[in-house]
Amino acid sequence: MTHHKKPELSRRIARIEGHVRAIRRMIEEDKSYPDIVHQVTAVRASLDSLIQVIVDDLIEYYVSHSGNANANKVAIELKETFSRIL
Repeated sequence: MTHHKKPELSRRIARIEGHVRAIRRMIEEDKSYPDIVHQVTAVRASLDSLIQVIVDDLIEYYVSHSGNANANKVAIELKETFSRIL
């Protein structure tokens, strides 16, 4: 990892942790399942976003070190492909 995205990753993880703590509280407080599922969905979306940042960072790192003249085009294609998967 290039680590230049480390602060962003830390912020995202902190938000995910907050969501997970909220889910635990909701379960302990006997909140409705639809409300809990809504919160779980938010965690899943946050995890997907975290993965996207990591994958983008990895792609940028390897492409920038490839020495390939088409590196930017390849990076864009890879990022678009991964964003469709996630």
